[in-house]
Amino acid sequence: MNYQPDQDGYYGEYGGSYVPEILYKTVENLKEAYLPIIESEEFKQEFHLLLRDYVGRPSPLYYARRMSERYGCQLYLKREDLNHTGAHKINNSLGQILIAKKMGKTRIIAETGAGQHGVATATACALMDMPCTVYMGATDVERQRPNVERMKMLGAEVRPVHSGNKTLKDATNEAIRDWCCHPSDTFYIIGSTVGPHPYPDMVARLQSVISEEIKWQLEAHVGRDYPDCLIACVGGGSNAAGTIYHYLDDERVKIVLAEAGGMGIDTPHTAASMEIGTDGILHGSRIKLMQTDDGQIVEPYSISAGLDYPGTGPIHCHLYASGRAQVLAVNDDEALAAAMELTRTEGIIPALESAHALGALPKMRFRPDDIVVLTVSGRGDKDMQTYLKHAASMGIK
Repeated sequence: MNYQPDQDGYYGEYGGSYVPEILYKTVENLKEAYLPIIESEEFKQEFHLLLRDYVGRPSPLYYARRMSERYGCQLYLKREDLNHTGAHKINNSLGQILIAKKMGKTRIIAETGAGQHGVATATACALMDMPCTVYMGATDVERQRPNVERMKMLGAEVRPVHSGNKTLKDATNEAIRDWCCHPSDTFYIIGSTVGPHPYPDMVARLQSVISEEIKWQLEAHVGRDYPDCLIACVGGGSNAAGTIYHYLDDERVKIVLAEAGGMGIDTPHTAASMEIGTDGILHGSRIKLMQTDDGQIVEPYSISAGLDYPGTGPIHCHLYASGRAQVLAVNDDEALAAAMELTRTEGIIPALESAHALGALPKMRFRPDDIVVLTVSGRGDKDMQTYLKHAASMGIK
């Protein structure tokens, strides 16, 4: 089984490039440019130095002793929450802005849900002295206010989106409309492994530094470079793609993806698109999608703004359809309980997105010698308002 895209950007049945005519040349130019740029020594050197000296990589691989005892395995946490800006998103934003500059683009746009990608992109634009516009659903603007203020402080223009459910899908719609109006000078930094080819592959490659580090960090910790199991949360799928990238062909490694169950996959209030979705096209690629029988998008729901999206990137849809990855739906209450457990057990407050990955642990069974690596994709500062709102149900006094 091949887990990399073909020349047209398809992962099995999923992927491709479905774009309006006005963007065709822009996307084709990017297809032709991204691999030569990424594979050039000049890019590699500049990107590596930024990851090391600006982002603070490598991010630690932390042995969670008390959580390991609780779940009967050897649990390691990949601490992407300790990166500059507080999440894995900065890896991708820095990589894409370097590509944008080498392609001669002078303006950056982005979409964001939880705000972490928006902050990362605004940070990269401040560093590179480029104007930045971030589209964000009005609902997310309210529930992720700290990140909105960070983006503004960094010099970005944050445009609230009031259409649809006022969340990530709608922000992406508006960003694409902007891109259609300014195709020649604007580079759209997509924050996840979604969108038309080459975005899913480009984002996965830029985030693959996560699994690259896991390999040598595990070798140092346990004397082998692979785990028995990898766990990551998945909405669009960038942190998950980075976590699993260098292990896709290693059948010794089980891949578990935790998607947002919301209030339950048997309710209308969910974002578990791989479990309940059907094949369709959204934002430029063929994916598993929450939609009606006549193809209208079903509004997703999750307590986590970063997972509140009606589909999942084509990489992960292919892994699910082929059986390479196991997908577990983690509901809001399970994610909240998992966040509290990590906070009180290891002293680490995770982002709500990461809490969904942690919420997969009680649904699994391990052997004592199993090496499990779970990516904590972001820190929980941005979600404090939500955590405090649910304090009683989380057992916080």
